[in-house]
This record gives sequence, structure tokens and C-alpha cells, in this order.
Amino acid sequence: MNYTGPKVKLSRKIGVFITPKAGKYATKKPYPPGQFGAQKRRAKQSDYGKQLLEKQKLRLQYNVSESQMQNYFHTATRKIGNTADILVQLLETRLDSFLYRSGFARSLYQAKQFISHGHILVNGKKVDISSFQVKTNDVLTIKEKARKLQDIQDNIRNANAPAYIEVSKADFAAKLLYVPNPTEIPIQCETSLVVEYYSR
Repeated sequence: MNYTGPKVKLSRKIGVFITPKAGKYATKKPYPPGQFGAQKRRAKQSDYGKQLLEKQKLRLQYNVSESQMQNYFHTATRKIGNTADILVQLLETRLDSFLYRSGFARSLYQAKQFISHGHILVNGKKVDISSFQVKTNDVLTIKEKARKLQDIQDNIRNANAPAYIEVSKADFAAKLLYVPNPTEIPIQCETSLVVEYYSR
């Protein structure tokens, strides 16, 4: 199951902003949640604890289930190259991630909603599966009817996509120019520790 609980509390707990709202609150209260969160000192973590935390950070930043993360890790290990880099690239080229990075959704949670409601086309065909893998030169567009939605209009107006995505606001379209280098991907995580966690 994907995470559906309180995102502000979780963001403060793991130290990563998983939604814009969580980011605003966590900036004001940069300490763990709870009555004594401000005074509480974080316990020294074991190597396993560090690996687990980084794995949770990565999983929650992409809002994927544990079984999905394991599948992505196993896929990454079967490819030639750095496993940590490939793992992040697989997550980043999911349709929901691509929609979010394009700026057409204000969060991954909203991106999943737009996709499941059938608002998204890839190369002219409707795709309603968030885990769909976007390939280089694939073009995502918003369906004609959905372009009238206020949320989508507001998001596109303020869209600011990274270098690996070309956005045409007039056409409500975004194109994946290339699979990004992990250094270009705005995530907060030590991916090498994630690989260590799954390699145990």
C-alpha cells in the first residue's frame, strides 16, 4: 500500500519534505513531532538503522510500496551500471514522478490522482497507471477536458521543470529529453545506503 497517513508528521520524523505543505510546517518546526520533540535528542543510529531510514526516505519521496521498491531494486541489479543510480532513474521515470517534475501536479499524490482519473496521455494514448515507465522522447499531454481544471491550470502556470524535461505550457505537454543523471534529480537520500539495505 502507498502511504496515505499524515504527511506533515511523517516529514518531520524522517527529515524530508514529501509534500509542499509538509515543507512549510517542517521549516517552522525543524524537529521530530510530539510533545517533547523540540527537546528530544535523536538516538545514535546503528548502521542498519541508517540504511533503513534512507530506504524509507527514498520510498516515501516517490510514494511507492515496499514490494514496489524491492522490485525496482531487483530490476536495477540486473542492469549494467551503478545499482544505486539505476534505482533512482527507474523511480524518476515513473509516470507519476514525471508528471510531478514537469510541474503539472503540485505533489506526487496529486499526480497519482490525475493519472488514475484518466487525465493523462502518453504519446497520444491514455495511461492510467502511475508506475508506467516513461522513456526518452515520450510526450505527456493533459487530456482536452482536463485542461479546464483550475488545479491543472494553476500548476502549469507555475511549472518550472528540470533540464531533462521540455515543457510546452501552451500545449499542456511535457517531453522527457533524456534519462537524468542522479545528480540532477532533486531527492534527499544516500542511495548507497539503500542498496546496502537491500543487499543484506
